[in-house]
Amino acid sequence: MDYKNTPSSTMDQVMLCCRALDDKKAEELKILNVEGKSPITDYLVIATGTSEPHLKALRNEIEKTLKSHNIAITGEDRETASGWVVVDAFDFMIHLFTREQRDNYSLDTLWKDAEKVAIPELMSA
Repeated sequence: MDYKNTPSSTMDQVMLCCRALDDKKAEELKILNVEGKSPITDYLVIATGTSEPHLKALRNEIEKTLKSHNIAITGEDRETASGWVVVDAFDFMIHLFTREQRDNYSLDTLWKDAEKVAIPELMSA
């Protein structure tokens, strides 16, 4: 495996995914730092898709981005019909929701004690 193409830090990897989601028009993109608060991951990337086909396109773009940068996917839920798709890259997890499911599960408020990572600064880096 060619690790020269692998971003060195978790935040670099999160940035790649956020840019990919932004390029595919994901809505309400949010990054939460849950390091030390979650026993399973350090960052949560949360985004909204406008429909199930949009969720599928977002998931496909994330998979393509991770693969092209040699970042392993340790688990994923590929079913878009539920309105909630999860891609687990170990140090960070990406949660893609339809509007209804994002409101229903409200991960944003569930992790209200998590530090919010400023997206504009992240995207311009």
